[in-house]
Amino acid sequence: MTLDEAAIRDRARALLAEHDPARTDRVTFLRARFDAGLAWVHYPEGLGGLGAPRELQQVVERELEGTPQLDVGKMGIGLGMAAPTILTFGTEEQKRRYLRPLWTGEEIWCQLFSEPGAGSDLATLATRAVRDGDEWVVDGQKVWTSGAHLSRWAILVARTDPDVPKHRGLTYFVCDMHAPGVDVRPLRQITGEAEFNEVFLTGVRLPDTLRLGEVGEGWRVAQHTLMNERVAIGGAPGRRGGGLMGIVARTWRERPEIRTHDLHGRLLHLWVEAEVTRLAGARLREQLAAGAPGPEGSGMKLAFARLNQALSGIDVEMRGEEGLGYDDWTFRRSDTVDFVGRGPGYRYLRAKGNSIEGGTSEILRTIIAERVLGLPAEPRVDKDVPWKDLPR
Repeated sequence: MTLDEAAIRDRARALLAEHDPARTDRVTFLRARFDAGLAWVHYPEGLGGLGAPRELQQVVERELEGTPQLDVGKMGIGLGMAAPTILTFGTEEQKRRYLRPLWTGEEIWCQLFSEPGAGSDLATLATRAVRDGDEWVVDGQKVWTSGAHLSRWAILVARTDPDVPKHRGLTYFVCDMHAPGVDVRPLRQITGEAEFNEVFLTGVRLPDTLRLGEVGEGWRVAQHTLMNERVAIGGAPGRRGGGLMGIVARTWRERPEIRTHDLHGRLLHLWVEAEVTRLAGARLREQLAAGAPGPEGSGMKLAFARLNQALSGIDVEMRGEEGLGYDDWTFRRSDTVDFVGRGPGYRYLRAKGNSIEGGTSEILRTIIAERVLGLPAEPRVDKDVPWKDLPR
């Protein structure tokens, strides 16, 4: 049966009739919403969806406004990266085991990709996974792992064959963050907080049932994850004049004493850039309805990082001495990134990471040049060299 807007609306209202959000606890309501296929309507039936067009999700969100919602700050990696990868490459058993508690927030996910010696060039990663019967023994170190201290599971890429070129010897796993040998240590950031961590894996045993995709196909699976990550970071929906742009515009309106012709021109330029980015994001989300994200997501993430840094910088400048103040240096764990609710000092410092996390801006420019613009590929002298023979 083809589902239309009216059918989706009826399902949402039936959910509300059966599970009054005022009398139903959060987890129970979210479980019921998932089971009703209203988690992500474009997913298959039985996996939180209805096999409906992606754009009908907005109908669900309107009908269920004011009901218990997802904690996107904690759940972002699970929702934006792990879930679409599991849906595409997971077995039926894996999909049914992981997607429901992932979506309800009962199980938080993190991402074990980057390493001290393999950041921008992820394919050079050195964490090893060695087969031992029906298990894999994992040893290595991961870094910049957001939310690892909160996580039950992780998506992990490890090297399973050092005798082939770097892109071909990788395998993708789900990692049990509670397994013996997993050691999570905080990394303090420039803001004084520790959103992310370094993770040491020492003799961690993972059953082969935790493998996603075929052995040696980890790079292909990881590319799917990374494309979704960039869309999740740079392509989130927003309203006109919202977010950081709204904060900067409000400061301009409230402080006539700072207005100059030069500043006015810079703000207009940023307003136009923010609108172009917002509308490009809307178009990208429409394209997603027809298939998996492609390299266009890299362009969105690149634009997001550049715009966020420019807006947070002019925000500090417009506020003068007040903008330079930042007194929140106390070391603590942080669960979320909050560019709107925090002060200008935090926004300015935290935005510096936007051009690194989720793929550096330099790498994203290369992807755009080669895969979107069709420019000649950069020379890669290590393309056919076995990983074990690469200088490190």
